[in-house]
Amino acid sequence: MTLTNLINGKLQKFHNSEIENGNAGFRTTNMRARCSDSQGHGHPTPRFPLFSLTAEVHQSPLPGKAMGKGPGLYSDIGKKARDLLYKDYQSDHKFTVTTYTSGGVAISSTGIKKGEIFLADVSTQLKNNNITTDVKVDTHSNVHTTVTIDEPAPGLKTIFSFRVPDQRSGKVELQYQHEYAGISTGIGLTASPIVNFAGVIGNDKLSLGTDLSFDTASGNITKLNAGLSYTHSDLIAALTLNDKGDALTASYYHLVSPLSNTAVGAELSHSFSSNENTLTIGTQHALDPLTSVKARVNNYGRASALIQHEWRPKSLFTISGEVDTRAIDKSAKIGLALVLKP
Repeated sequence: MTLTNLINGKLQKFHNSEIENGNAGFRTTNMRARCSDSQGHGHPTPRFPLFSLTAEVHQSPLPGKAMGKGPGLYSDIGKKARDLLYKDYQSDHKFTVTTYTSGGVAISSTGIKKGEIFLADVSTQLKNNNITTDVKVDTHSNVHTTVTIDEPAPGLKTIFSFRVPDQRSGKVELQYQHEYAGISTGIGLTASPIVNFAGVIGNDKLSLGTDLSFDTASGNITKLNAGLSYTHSDLIAALTLNDKGDALTASYYHLVSPLSNTAVGAELSHSFSSNENTLTIGTQHALDPLTSVKARVNNYGRASALIQHEWRPKSLFTISGEVDTRAIDKSAKIGLALVLKP
């Protein structure tokens, strides 16, 4: 018996035993030994046998594990359009430096200059398995602490936050995301707390949700919002009713080219109490893999633009400007942001 026949026989026995055990998801194919015949000058040329083994493993979904992306949370409704139109735009000067200790603790220092006022804070972040602790100290001697426990149970996230010296700032928040639902609820750690609830039902295509707050001390609903989101291929449309039904906002986001990250978006807001409308349209485009530009304009004549460059991984330099086209004689607002990370 040749070595080729011996190995083929072993593989065939393994294949048959797997099928007999009911594991049809594992298949071996192309179990063939090929030995070259002869080449050149009519003399046989011996070669080593070449073997090919292909395995395919088919697993059924885990119990309780979502197959799709799910509807997300209520805060995700209209988020793509908001990020396109408002994220990274600023008129201040901001500088952030992040370093890491040998123990894996991240330390970030941030300074912001707003006119003649300078604000600063220092924050640390420590990760231990699925627990993340963030502590931030600002120039007003406030200590903000947030403890996040990710996945204590499938789809669940727990967030505990408080601020010193404010004794009424303690809050516990629970977030749960499922294939067809997303829930976020929070309660203040006081004798008469404010209870927040936000829920979304649907899937990654269509979702409907609400966001409300209830003051247990007065028995009044302090916040009541509702939203609807529709996603299809490369476009996202959202409709939200805010401020207890006083403001209606419709937004639209369209990814034109994934290769250049070119996208357009628009947001139309209407206030029923003042009967005012606000229309904002914007676009973004990547000049190259490290540089992107954005621009926006609203119906009041305010035009803004920014350019952002990632000059090294996770380190960004952003310059943005805003001008009132109805009052060109006024000076434009210029904002700068520098983020340094190792």
